[in-house]
Amino acid sequence: MEPKVNTLLFLQAASPDEEEAEKVYKSRIADVEDDILYIEVPLEEDTGRLKRLNLGDELSAYFLAEGGVRHHFNTHVIGFRDDVIKLVAIRKPDPDSIRKVQRRSFLRVPAVLELAVKLASQVRFLAYTEDIGGGGISFVTDPRWSIRPGDVMECWLLIPYKNGTIEHAFFKPEVVRVKKLESGRQQIMAKFIEISDSERQKIIRYCFERQLEFRKR
Repeated sequence: MEPKVNTLLFLQAASPDEEEAEKVYKSRIADVEDDILYIEVPLEEDTGRLKRLNLGDELSAYFLAEGGVRHHFNTHVIGFRDDVIKLVAIRKPDPDSIRKVQRRSFLRVPAVLELAVKLASQVRFLAYTEDIGGGGISFVTDPRWSIRPGDVMECWLLIPYKNGTIEHAFFKPEVVRVKKLESGRQQIMAKFIEISDSERQKIIRYCFERQLEFRKR
């Protein structure tokens, strides 16, 4: 699968500065030519600030396809074009160089986050996660809620970031397994079956922040 017009790209720029190299930017493909992708000036996910790119800058990029499959490729800035807005020209990747990363490879981290759950029966309750990732979630709740494998829920996850901002991510997960705990409570393990790219990226961003915290300990 090749990137197309209106595809959302997530970018990291090669830099000797470790903090800068870890920043994730997002952009949209505005036009495609034979061997060129024209993208909008990237915005930093954390701050919304524009990323100034220069000729020759090396970029690591990926986009998401149906089912949450990431398509990774490396590219570099080859020019600029003034349209209605300024566009950045990057080298279009050879299809054979695009690497696919399946949903099961999404990073998963332990995390206690507030989760609002709505069941098909319209019952609503609050729970707390045990771990989260770009492909699924697990949480612990009271056994009075009748939840079985195959059930589809609607969930709203409260996500606090290191910079103090708070986001809410909405998704529909399907229950894969229900485990009764020694405490009498039940652990629910579920996979995402409906989630937008932007909502998934909120969760992935949080997971990366948590992973960096673990590495520094």
